[in-house]
Amino acid sequence: MRLIAANWKMNKTVKETEDYINRFLQTFKPADDREVLICPPFTSLYVASRMLSNSPVKLGAQNCYYEKAGAFTGEVSLPMLKELGCSYVIVGHSERRHIFGESDELINKKVSACLEEGVRPILCVGEKLEDREAGMTFKVVETQVRLALSGLEDYVDQIDIAYEPVWAIGTGVPATPEDAVSVHRFIRDLLKDLNPRSEGKTRILYGGSVKPSNAREFMKHPEIGGLLVGSASLDPDSFAKIVESF
Repeated sequence: MRLIAANWKMNKTVKETEDYINRFLQTFKPADDREVLICPPFTSLYVASRMLSNSPVKLGAQNCYYEKAGAFTGEVSLPMLKELGCSYVIVGHSERRHIFGESDELINKKVSACLEEGVRPILCVGEKLEDREAGMTFKVVETQVRLALSGLEDYVDQIDIAYEPVWAIGTGVPATPEDAVSVHRFIRDLLKDLNPRSEGKTRILYGGSVKPSNAREFMKHPEIGGLLVGSASLDPDSFAKIVESF
């Protein structure tokens, strides 16, 4: 089953979240071949959880901390997120890596904590423009995947991976479907190398300037196991069109 996930980033108040979900649930058409996920900001998780509780739409968080509790001002733990009904957490998004300085070691701890708590992580990987221009795409992606999953190779069938080229996020210039497929195949082969028993069990999503006008082109390719949608998911009608783009 493919996964279509909305990452709202730092957008929408509680009231705006209520308005969005009301509108989205009016237009959303459930289907057995896709799973739909919404990841609001932390402040909107409670109201989103309440409104989505009787719908097939899943709830996720945009980040987490790896400790269960403690003196970690400003952080949010996985038990807190589980209590709100979050079944997914985005981990290692490029904005967390490059704006907030999250290291591969920290991301590895977060993935491990998600697995321990039974919350499915969506691990984000992807290269910057200078990496792409230097021909380092595969090397950067391999390093990020291997370090994030170090010591967790037996559990790669319990995660999803989102390939999000940094140069395509929010720029309006997505990777071509062919470029995305080549990296997805590379990640698939890498996962097979890490754990041959898990072959084909990890969904690999594409993210980076996905919109209603190009979603169908990405979803034509069986190597692409879903989409992680940013700015185009902020409008409920736009996101509904993407969900229906199969």
